Formats: sequence, C-alpha cells, structure tokens
Amino acid sequence: MFEALNERLTGVFDRITGRGALSEKDIAEAMREVRVALLEADVALPVVKDFIAFASEKAKGEEVIRSVKPADQVVKIVYDGLIEMLGGEEPVGINLNATPPAVILMAGLQGSGKTTSSAKLALRLTKFDRKKVMMASLDTRRPAAMEQLAKLGEQIEVATLPIVVGESAVQITRRALQSAKLQGFDVLILDTAGRITLDEGLMNEVAEVAAVSKPVETLLVADSLTGQDAVRTAKAFHERLPLTGLVLTRADGDGRGGAMLSMRAVTGLPIKYIGAGEKVDALDVFDARRVAGRILGQGDIVALVEKASQDLDQSKAEAMAKKLAKGKFDLDDLAAQLQQMKKMGGLQGIMGMLPGVAKMKAQMADTGVDDRMIARQEAILSSMTKTERKKPDLLNASRKKRIAAGAGVEVQDINRLLKQHRQMADMVKSLARGGPRKMQQMAAMMGGLGGGPGQPDMARLKAMGGGKMPEPSADEMKAIQDRLSGLGGGMPPGGLPGLPGLPTKKS
Repeated sequence: MFEALNERLTGVFDRITGRGALSEKDIAEAMREVRVALLEADVALPVVKDFIAFASEKAKGEEVIRSVKPADQVVKIVYDGLIEMLGGEEPVGINLNATPPAVILMAGLQGSGKTTSSAKLALRLTKFDRKKVMMASLDTRRPAAMEQLAKLGEQIEVATLPIVVGESAVQITRRALQSAKLQGFDVLILDTAGRITLDEGLMNEVAEVAAVSKPVETLLVADSLTGQDAVRTAKAFHERLPLTGLVLTRADGDGRGGAMLSMRAVTGLPIKYIGAGEKVDALDVFDARRVAGRILGQGDIVALVEKASQDLDQSKAEAMAKKLAKGKFDLDDLAAQLQQMKKMGGLQGIMGMLPGVAKMKAQMADTGVDDRMIARQEAILSSMTKTERKKPDLLNASRKKRIAAGAGVEVQDINRLLKQHRQMADMVKSLARGGPRKMQQMAAMMGGLGGGPGQPDMARLKAMGGGKMPEPSADEMKAIQDRLSGLGGGMPPGGLPGLPGLPTKKS
C-alpha cells in the first residue's frame, strides 16, 4: 500500500535531513517535490493545491528554520497535513443507533466489491461488536449474485434472507425488514445491485430502496485501484443518495493511493473501512493517523499488534513457548512459524507495518527474499516425512534429493533452510540455558500480546500519533520483532530470524 508515494516522499525527506539547517528555499524546494509526488500518486489537483498551501504556510517562518531538527519539523507538518486530508485524527465509527434492525445500505458500481464487503462487514459486526446480523441481496440482475451472498453467509456463519425468484429490489427490501424484525436481528445489511457505469436506472432503484429501508448508514463501496474514477463515482452517488461514508476495496494493491487521499477532501464523506485483502476478515477500520504513518514510512505498529492478537493461535503459541523453554526447536516448529507469518499477511505484509523498513524491503527485493521464498520453504518442509522434521540430522544426500524433487527446488535450497534452522535452534538453546528469567520472557513473548514481560503496551500504542509522529520505543520494537520471530531472541544482525541476512547494497 502506497509503495510509490512512500518511496518518493522518503527520498525527499532523506535529502533535507542530510542538510541539517534549512533555508526557506530548501523548504520551498521540498514542498515542490511533495507536490509532484502527490500528483504522481493520482491525487486530485484541487486536493494537492490545498495540501501544499497548508503545509507551506506551516513550514514558513523562524520556528521551523531555527528549530533543533528542522527536517523533522517538516516531516511532522506533512504528517499533520496528510491526517487532515484523510479526515482528521479520530476514526469515524459506524452508526448503529437505531431501533433494531439498524439498516446498512451498500451501494456502488458493479465489480467494486459490494457483496464481499457486505460479508466482511457482517463478520466484523458479529465478531467484534457481538451483533446479530442478517444480510440480504437486492441484486436481481447479476447472475448468481444472490447465491454468492448466501454462500458467503454460510462461510462466515451469518444469516442471509432466503431467495425468492421474481421479486423486485424493493419487494426484497420489505421482506428483509419484516424478517429481520420478527427474528430479532440487530443489523440488516442490504447489498444493492450495481452497474458497469452510472445510469439513471441504478440511481432510481437505490434511491427507492433507501426511501423504503431508511438506512442509518449508506456506504459507498469503491475500488481504490480505479483512482480518480472512484472519486467521480463517489461524487455522482452522493449527489443522488445521502451517503454517510465510504468503503475502499483493494487498498492492499493500491501502490499510489490517489483515491484514498482524494475521497475525503472531494466528497466530504468519511472513509469508514478499507478492504486490505481477499479473505473475509480483511476489512479494517480506517484510521487517518495510521495511514499517514504508513505513507511516511513509519509503519503501523498498532495494526501489527492487533493482527497478531487476532490471527495467531494463543494455545499453539503457549505450547510452543513451553517447548522452546526446554531448548527444543525442530523443523515442525519452523513450519508453524511460517504458517503464522502467512496468517499475518506474509513477509511483505508484516514488513509494511514495521517502521523504517522501506529500504530493507528494497534490499529484500534485490536479493529475492519475498513471500515466494516462504512458499518454497513450506514446500520443502511439506516434502519431508514426520520423522525427518523431528530429526533433521537424518537428512543425508539421497533424502535431500528426494525432498528437492518433491518440492521442485534445488538441494542447495534445502541446505540453506537447514542452516537457518540450525541458527534458530542454537538461539533457542542459548535462551533456555539463560535460566528461569529467560524462560519467563520467552513464554511471555510467545504466549500472547497481553502486556506481560517484554510485551508492547497496547494502550500506549493506540494513543500514538495523537499529534505526534508514531515513534515506538526500542523495547516495543524489540517485543514486536520477538513476537514475529516466535523465538523471544530478538532480531540478529543481518535480518529477521529464519531468513537469510540482507547484504548491503553495492554502491
């Protein structure tokens, strides 16, 4: 997310940081480069003009130029400007303040992701808000649209309105309202029909459904990859329909970020959720502070901690902690670590949430360290027998050839994996010999994110960014790195545990 914009802005700030003292000319030059970066990211021109005017005004004067760290002051100004552009410091939550069932109307063009977003939102309301949710498809035109929503409902264990062939969208709406009320549902999500392009028929139908259902939330679902087309769509819908918020889909594939950075300023509507993946749980509450931090290469530690809390299996982590405390770490344990990394979005996803790793990501790309490497390692481990994973010393030349053939890799790939495993196993043994205190720290780091010894302080992490750049402490960063590695041993020089060291780029 925002890779291109992050790279451009990081380059700008690196240059002014290296100069020490700054003149007004230096600041003006930096603002020109920021302007170009935003335009290249497909941010709407009026939005860019307002942003640069805001940032330039703040950056002028003796306070910035004569400050101890003028470059940091400029970065802070850009950070504040991004937050303002994205809608302010506090996330705008969804409104469910209505006599049940509270109706949420999902609108948008065909292909924008309304149906999957409806299911993601239903799962989120069920899982985190403990609401009883029903979904109903009003899409009578797209083939199998109703069946798709019904299938997603089964997958996430959320009720869907039974399909009755031949009903109009308004008739389905009335039946859904009655059914949800009689069965005591808290929330009713209406998934409306879309069109390839905006037309009067679509607008009239959605407006009629809104008049009948009286939704507390009318959310426009827009594909962030369409850039300024998504902005124009939002404006057109908002002129005909009283929208209350936006849901941006495919945000994880949006390397530029123009739609996200323009939507709020152009429409005046808050971005309430962003879809960050294909899985049914890949819907995040939009937080301007955290997005601004990621744009400026500060990562998103809060999201990383929350994702770890949600995705990592607590019981498995505790069981592994006990095993590691005895100094044991076999190839099954390595496979489990790779699985946990995949659950958290893979190597690239994790790196994107850690502060200051943009340059490391570039080095990783140059040296072939990516999620495909993780997939190869998993293939190697899957091609081994249970006995071989428990006792890696059994792996002689003939066994390695068999495993390489089964995994579709070279024998040297297996040797590289075994070397990494030996390094990790040695680290575990070293920690286990450190006595009860070391074991306790390891167990705390493996056992969850509940604030035990060495754990990040969730309250402090969530408070970060309130007018300041998110700057986690060294202890918090170490705890995050330890939690990711699953070893409690920190990040050794040269890279993440279990991954090859990252060679310094040749100049």
